[in-house]
Amino acid sequence: MAKKTEHPQTLSLICPAGLVLAADGDGKKLPTFSMVAYTGAPIRVSMWWDPVVIDLGGVSTPTQSVAIRRNHDPSKTIGHSDAVAIRDGQIVATGVLSFDTESAREVASSAKNGFPWQASVGMDANQVEFIAEGKSTEVNGRMVDGPIDVIRKSTLREISFVDLGADSGTNVSVAASAKETEMAVKNQDKESPAVEASEPATKGAAATVTETKPEVKALGPVPDPAAQDLIAAMRTQSAGEMRRQAAIQKLAGREHGELAAKAIEENWSLEKAELEMLRAARPTAPAVHVGGGGIDAATIEAAACIAGGLRNIEKKFEPKILDAAHKAFKGRIGLQDIIAIAAQQGGWQGRSVKGDMRGALEAAFSTLSLPGIMSNTANKFLLEGFMAVERTYANISSTKNVSDFKTNTSYRLNGGFEYEEIAPDGEFTHGTVSEDTFENRARTYGKMFAITRTDIINDDLGALTQIPTRLGRGAALKLNKVFWTAFLDNATFFSVAHANLITGAGGNLSLTSLQTALALFRNQTDPDGNPVAIEPQWLLVPPSLEVTAFNIFNSIEYRDTTTSVKFGTSNVFAGRFRPIVSTYLSNSTIPGFSTIAWYLLADPSALSTIEIAYLNGVQEPTVETAEMDFNVLGIQMRGYHDFGVAKQEYRAGVKSEGTT
Repeated sequence: MAKKTEHPQTLSLICPAGLVLAADGDGKKLPTFSMVAYTGAPIRVSMWWDPVVIDLGGVSTPTQSVAIRRNHDPSKTIGHSDAVAIRDGQIVATGVLSFDTESAREVASSAKNGFPWQASVGMDANQVEFIAEGKSTEVNGRMVDGPIDVIRKSTLREISFVDLGADSGTNVSVAASAKETEMAVKNQDKESPAVEASEPATKGAAATVTETKPEVKALGPVPDPAAQDLIAAMRTQSAGEMRRQAAIQKLAGREHGELAAKAIEENWSLEKAELEMLRAARPTAPAVHVGGGGIDAATIEAAACIAGGLRNIEKKFEPKILDAAHKAFKGRIGLQDIIAIAAQQGGWQGRSVKGDMRGALEAAFSTLSLPGIMSNTANKFLLEGFMAVERTYANISSTKNVSDFKTNTSYRLNGGFEYEEIAPDGEFTHGTVSEDTFENRARTYGKMFAITRTDIINDDLGALTQIPTRLGRGAALKLNKVFWTAFLDNATFFSVAHANLITGAGGNLSLTSLQTALALFRNQTDPDGNPVAIEPQWLLVPPSLEVTAFNIFNSIEYRDTTTSVKFGTSNVFAGRFRPIVSTYLSNSTIPGFSTIAWYLLADPSALSTIEIAYLNGVQEPTVETAEMDFNVLGIQMRGYHDFGVAKQEYRAGVKSEGTT
């Protein structure tokens, strides 16, 4: 069944790939490339808990001219593809390094020197299906086992040259000449035809020349033989991976099928796989029995998290702790079990928590175990609820760590630190700080809840797992509300006087209005008249403008269909300002909301429009546990979050009010 993911629906996925680059020997023609951009296999992706596999049947390519970048950086576009296809269970692409930039020259030059470039694809995950542990599904003609995220529908947005892909085992070589390429392909894949250059490469050339560009239809076959020969040079990598998997499966036999699957999925070496299988073959220790001090706090926490259904639990506990929890409780533990074990460690000798609840609680709280177990378990579920709520604020804001609740002061951008020529006597001049300041301070937000006598008698573990999850969601809702209330209170922040506001007709999101916003952004100067010279990065929009924003970002061509005469054939904003959506922009509970206003914002690490201050750098809420008052039987818990929000530099953004 599907799970509720904690990552956004639109997310760039970095996938391992192989790459062969060809450059003309005489240096007069632009370098071309041919690559295998994704092999269809499960991979490990940053920011995703579980392995990820992209269902190639659901991949969409809006255009054959996909942006080619360096390290997925929109400011480092180096070329474009002229053909993208899915063939033999792989995403393949050919194209040209068409940009005359330092990044493009760096890629071409280093490839000439033999650097083994890899490739990564940037995908938007439009539909994600979670396959739970113990379940399997078919993807790309092969069975995959859970836990795993299957990207059932996705959109290819860009492809990047990278130093190292998601798979550290990927190894790609670049041939030094047409003859070397031919010999390499023959040696690596006897069934593949030799690579033939369209014209002889000059002595010392970095790679073969592919002068003619193959015509490949989207998601169709790649008919050009030269492109196929270049792609064939990468097949040796797949062959090596197949040999590794076959060797692991042979080691595993019938006894260690699950361990073999894990070894293949996590790219273990044969040596590591053999060691782990030897360990697994050893006799197992006797099961742990509940009944006093034989079970430590970490095992109880793990058992509670297992019984409560905490996701990605294997990333939160060591394998030996999870194993002990499984053996001791078999996935079943209640509040009474937790209290009884902690009480026994505190000297309690009662037989039933129900029959002696006060004595059990007093003994349990006489040690550090019960408060710690309760707090640690609740915190894990609280964080799960917190991370499930929209986090757009994290992309457009800077953060500051503060050590107390006092007002914290920052200084406005100025030119007082511009370098000056040093006189012959070597004396330096001091930089001057602007008197214009920003102020921010952390405040505490929180809520209390209780595990009552009724919860304990009913042995309701949900009081320890479900309530903190909802409390985590409440913390995220409060942070969002405080943040967006401060952000949308911007009538004087975005203004004509600050030259960062578009009003009146023509303000609706379009290529024309975006051009106006970019001009306002670029014309910003510091108090000394120097250009701010910071690039915008984010196009912040409400849900009603999401489609328009992504059309502008993704469309290579942007045509006017209202007339048969006038149309534009090039979208200069394609791939430049990444759209980001917040439901709070148009939420009627927030003063200043709008369904048509949009913003062009800088990267907050360079210059920030708004800042979040966190006490001691703790960005997530916290749960604490204590015994209730004497006249009340139960356990008291509180969740709290210390943060503050304040707007910062108005020069870091432009707002358009839009028009109705």
